[in-house]
Amino acid sequence: MATNKKYFETNKDTWNKKVKVHAKSAMYNLEGFKNGKSSLMPYELKALKGVNGKSLLHLQCHFGQDTLSWSRLGAKCVGVDLSDEGIALAKELNNELNLDAEFICCNVLDTSKFVKETFDIVFTSYGVIGWLPDLKPWGKMIAERLKKRGTFYMVEFHPIVWMFDYLQDKPVMKHGYMQDEVIYEEYDGTYANQDSKMISKEYGWNHGLSDVINALTEAGLHIEYLNEHNESPYNVLPDLIKTNLGMYATKDQLYPLIFELKVTKI
Repeated sequence: MATNKKYFETNKDTWNKKVKVHAKSAMYNLEGFKNGKSSLMPYELKALKGVNGKSLLHLQCHFGQDTLSWSRLGAKCVGVDLSDEGIALAKELNNELNLDAEFICCNVLDTSKFVKETFDIVFTSYGVIGWLPDLKPWGKMIAERLKKRGTFYMVEFHPIVWMFDYLQDKPVMKHGYMQDEVIYEEYDGTYANQDSKMISKEYGWNHGLSDVINALTEAGLHIEYLNEHNESPYNVLPDLIKTNLGMYATKDQLYPLIFELKVTKI
């Protein structure tokens, strides 16, 4: 659809600018990463144990830190992302760190046009599905890229989080839990550096958990589990409280911040 093409082009331009800012940010800690620090968080490390020797496709990989972290654990990795600046930096890091990951620039919905092999694991995480207007082609693509008995695992911010206008000092509930209408936001900086001079222009969509699960089951995949968690590894909303384990939670914990799904291709 022509309208979606405009949305994707705007988002690609913003993410190309974000790569330059994020690579210098404390949040992404690129020097620490180069010196051996993993970028992976507790949820995904607990869910995907024993990746050594397995093939792994990382969807919407940004500039490849998580992809390369899986590679360091012995997985044979391919990362895809919309941002050509992100993919260029990922390739540089892969070469600098003497790893063997591959990186491909494409819209995640077009992955099967660019990646023909199938994988033991397909992985995606944190702030990914909100960039997609329709999850059904996403679910179909995941099923295409999985080997038989392969695993799809995702960990993502809970749909309730995206109901809030999180650009305010205090989060205000503004958007629908599920809504077909595109959400446009324009603001100074980026989540990794709010003082940056860049302007983020973004189009996104809210998907409820039923959208996610139905997209995967309609593609013929089997849901192993759905977990919802009150604690996030990222400070995704204003006024979150840091826990003793270094995670973030709302003061009253009235709603979850994270969900994770583990899926199998039968």
